[in-house]
Amino acid sequence: MAGRVSWIGLGNIGRVPKLAPLLLYNRTTARATAHASELTNAKAVTTLAEAVNESDLIFTCVGDDTALDSIVTAILSDNRISQDLSDKTFIDCSTVHPDTSRRTEAAFHERGAGFVACPVFGAPNMADAGQLIVVPAGKRASIEKVRPFFDGVVSKKTIDLSSGTGADVDVGRASTLKVLGNTFILNTVGVLAEALVAAEASGLGVEPLQEWLGLFAPGPFANYAERMVGGDYCTREEPLFAVDLARKDLGHAYGIAKEGGLRMKNVEVMDGLLEHVKEVKGVKGDVAAVYGAVRKGAGMEFGNQ
Repeated sequence: MAGRVSWIGLGNIGRVPKLAPLLLYNRTTARATAHASELTNAKAVTTLAEAVNESDLIFTCVGDDTALDSIVTAILSDNRISQDLSDKTFIDCSTVHPDTSRRTEAAFHERGAGFVACPVFGAPNMADAGQLIVVPAGKRASIEKVRPFFDGVVSKKTIDLSSGTGADVDVGRASTLKVLGNTFILNTVGVLAEALVAAEASGLGVEPLQEWLGLFAPGPFANYAERMVGGDYCTREEPLFAVDLARKDLGHAYGIAKEGGLRMKNVEVMDGLLEHVKEVKGVKGDVAAVYGAVRKGAGMEFGNQ
């Protein structure tokens, strides 16, 4: 596979096939430079035009729909970038509404570019280890161009949601799975917070519940419990999963469900807890801080330090 790859945004990328240097762009150049220094065969670039012009595959990963719309507009309106993008394939790993993915695909297709909606499941440490779950959807020609970067590189498993061979392929399927999957993760974090507070309030104590969780469901939720009980949720300066991004995901999922005639009551509960986190911690609030919100509701202090 020949060519060059760019990665645009704030996300992590694991091991990539040996090619020309991986190009990294971030609106804060220092972040791209710092990340490039941690990788093999990577370099930072200072403009979107350089990232796009010098690459065949362009990955984007930004925080929300507005940011994605902005970067797509910036790419398509930059007169330093060719009007003909037929030799480019854009792969978006952002968590956005399905309609945003569809709108992005249409915009790039107007200029001849390929597009794959490719949200991912997994924390930053999983990305670093190449253990993400990748959920792509797009036309087959675009999927095949990017497939070598999935299993065994950035992901442990690919769930390909492409169906059909042409205009019937709906890239929104990938974003739908991502936002619905995130409701499971977020709702479970809320249930975990309630269980830990109930264990403390009942006199059982959190230690037996943590031990059970480590045996029954080791992995991310056991890690969330450790962050809650250990106080990381109220002391960390930068969130691992920011409250506003979590609420954006819940809002997207709720809207999708509402269109199908469903009310997602668990989502309403979790969003209410996150609203309280936002009131206490502001934009730096982390999802794990719902533990503090539940504690507050039980008559305890928000922080356990």
